[in-house]
Amino acid sequence: MPRRTATMLASTLMLIALLCAGVFLPVPYSEMSPGPTVNTLGEHDGEPVLQISGHKTYATDGHLNMTTVRVTSADYRMNLVEAVYGWLAHDDRVVPHDTLYPDGKTEEQSTQENAEEFSQSQESAKVAALKELGVPVRSWVIVATVVKGTPAQGRLHAGDVIKAVDGTAVKQPSDVAKLVTKHKPGQDVVFTIVPAKEQAAAEKANKRATATKKVTITTAESDDTGTKRAIVGISAGTDHTFPFTIDIKLADVGGPSAGLMFALGIYDKLTPGSLTGGKFVAGTGTIDDQGKVGPIGGVEMKTVGARDKGAQYFLTPADNCAAAAKDTPSGLTLVKVNTIGDALNALKDIRTGDTAALPKCAAKG
Repeated sequence: MPRRTATMLASTLMLIALLCAGVFLPVPYSEMSPGPTVNTLGEHDGEPVLQISGHKTYATDGHLNMTTVRVTSADYRMNLVEAVYGWLAHDDRVVPHDTLYPDGKTEEQSTQENAEEFSQSQESAKVAALKELGVPVRSWVIVATVVKGTPAQGRLHAGDVIKAVDGTAVKQPSDVAKLVTKHKPGQDVVFTIVPAKEQAAAEKANKRATATKKVTITTAESDDTGTKRAIVGISAGTDHTFPFTIDIKLADVGGPSAGLMFALGIYDKLTPGSLTGGKFVAGTGTIDDQGKVGPIGGVEMKTVGARDKGAQYFLTPADNCAAAAKDTPSGLTLVKVNTIGDALNALKDIRTGDTAALPKCAAKG
């Protein structure tokens, strides 16, 4: 066989071997890509996304779209060829697997966590919108979860209302951890609670629960990677009573990043006139009960998905502005927001055409 032919054959076989290795060689990466975008003012699967009863609502127009990101599943094993393709593709992003699924988190665990965050974001969106409208909302601190195998198991239960810790009134969830960690591991901490069943019965009767009981729990030492501290094994959250019913009908979505757009949709439906002026506005961002907008992941994917659907403006959490502005889709204006108030002011400028006044995102130099 001529030397040139042998060399070409060897090179071809080597290339085939490398391609085969690339197809079968798994790499520790996952992929993110633009996901669906849904108009919070419109319908999804044949029914309104926002359904409000017990209060007057008003007609809306335009779009206030929440945006999402698709990610590969926790058990998906990407190969080298797919990773290279993802790195080269403009609309996809390849990230370390542990970024999306830290500490070996399973698909089931991730789905459950995302569902809980989505549910909490809906509640915070309702509170933020109603507070912006001056509508009173009753709130209280509750036991959100109890960790199996910890001192609180069997003593406290999800839904218990935490009135005080060691006699000090609890006003927000963060107060609970602060008061517990004043103790040393092995010391007792006293919770004053309204049991979940009594709270539920009082809510059903539209009354305030008044009967409390004290629960003494011996603290344990934390076993995570942080500073050693006293724990009881609960996470605290917030529950609310609303003066009328607000339902958010949107399944198959997880995480907290739709909070801002839900809040704006609720605000629009409860106020006369058009909030968007008929414009196509999309956006993202977490929101807390005070209306503060927080950063999210995958903002670059969300701007692409929004523009592909026709969005003209994208409400962007201030902390995501620099990343989003690095590669803004053509025809999309990124608007920086820190609070729901910022978003409402921006929407006023958008509907009146005063876009020069908009606080726009800029990439860091």
